[in-house]
Amino acid sequence: MAAILFFPVKAYAVSARHAIVMDAATGRVLYELDPDRRSLVASTTKIMTALVVCEQCNVLDRMRIPKEAVGIEGSSMYLREGEVLTIQDLLYGLMLSSGNDAAVALAIYCGGTVEGFVELMNDKARQLGLENTHFENPNGLDSPGHYSTARDLAVLAAYAMNNPIFARTVSTRSLKTANRYLTNHNKLLWQVEGADGVKTGFTKAAGRILVSSALRDGRRLICVTIHDPNDWADHKALLERGFSTFTPQVLVTAGQILCRLEVLGGTGETVAVVAEEDFSYPLAEGERVSLVLPPPGFVYAPVVRGQEAGYVHILVDGSPVGKAAVVYGDTVEKAPEPRRSIWEILFGGECP
Repeated sequence: MAAILFFPVKAYAVSARHAIVMDAATGRVLYELDPDRRSLVASTTKIMTALVVCEQCNVLDRMRIPKEAVGIEGSSMYLREGEVLTIQDLLYGLMLSSGNDAAVALAIYCGGTVEGFVELMNDKARQLGLENTHFENPNGLDSPGHYSTARDLAVLAAYAMNNPIFARTVSTRSLKTANRYLTNHNKLLWQVEGADGVKTGFTKAAGRILVSSALRDGRRLICVTIHDPNDWADHKALLERGFSTFTPQVLVTAGQILCRLEVLGGTGETVAVVAEEDFSYPLAEGERVSLVLPPPGFVYAPVVRGQEAGYVHILVDGSPVGKAAVVYGDTVEKAPEPRRSIWEILFGGECP
């Protein structure tokens, strides 16, 4: 799919300084408010911490808690030096209780050192194209060089929710593990239909930060607000508006004949151009869709059924939103060369 062009809706006023609502599957932005301003992001940092651990570690492994992970300032799951916990236990403490101590323990286990783990976090940010994100620690404690944006956090959360271990962890409301009762700080899990993540955050300098996810009928929306004193209410409203205002629609269907091209030098005059894949996109009422196949409008024989034929570009209200691969739907052989007469063979021209 091509890069997505955004069509944000700006009708709803929120209390946040920065905000975004994104359709997770397509990347379409349904709402935005200054989403690219670099900001402190507090404990929403732990989305990246958990993701890196989920991707690089076996969560069934066990680790002995080192003294470096005990007594870390801020929110805590109250680790004790020398106790043994599974990596999954620590992930629950990280994402439900927002344990800064759990973040340090996981960083040491996964990266060897906190500094080594932070390098892994920044490497992953670069892989995901998070151009306005940089980490200096695994827990989100304020630091001038530690920042992200509403848009980058939404992209990160959408990606992370595809990891089943991450998704299971952040959707857990409460549990008993490692002799602790943990309750998720994300109130939306109890208050919004389909809510299944992701992470809260707060420091005095950063303000209240919330990254949320909700899944309805197979469709996931991600909402991010930064420095928002009314974040619970804002997320409820933004998610409801996102689900109700935009409806996912299949704009191109695999097997759909999109057009026929003229075949030059073939046994047939035309060949069908067929979509190889579905293309779905959320649309608001009244938005118009058009499909464009780039020139030329012909092809030289031979053509083989199933052969790649490029892409169809999908436009919404005249602006490109993506593309889908297309193939030829028929086989058209090359036309045989006309037989030459004896005079043409001998003299290179017609009989006098």
